[in-house]
Amino acid sequence: MGMYTNNRGMLAEINVTPFVDVMLVLLIIFMVTAPMMTQGVEVDLPQTRTVRSLPQDNEHLVLSINAKGEIYLDEYQVGFDELRGHLEKLVKKQNKSLFLRADKTVPYGEVVRVMGEIKAAGIDRMGVVAEVEPQKPKR
Repeated sequence: MGMYTNNRGMLAEINVTPFVDVMLVLLIIFMVTAPMMTQGVEVDLPQTRTVRSLPQDNEHLVLSINAKGEIYLDEYQVGFDELRGHLEKLVKKQNKSLFLRADKTVPYGEVVRVMGEIKAAGIDRMGVVAEVEPQKPKR
């Protein structure tokens, strides 16, 4: 804030320049760190040749199975017994998309078991998340 005088007396004005500078710096920090916060559960994904990126909207949920076999809806851990109820509430009733991320070391039987619960919750369409396979150098 600054106060200055002119020939009519004292005037008080707020100098908004430092405020705007701080807000712009905070905005830039938020924009840089926001994508890093959405990583969720640590999963070593299998690799394939054709992969599309996950949508960045809020109209989807990601179900992850980590190497220990723990199940997460986005970043919240869910027990297998509770999974169907959560899927019905959060995916089916809200008409959201579901994507499955499973660590490549998780047994196939466990992934199929979780997929069975997804189907039992009434979810017919589901995406599977994988990483892009590294390109082999041509000889």
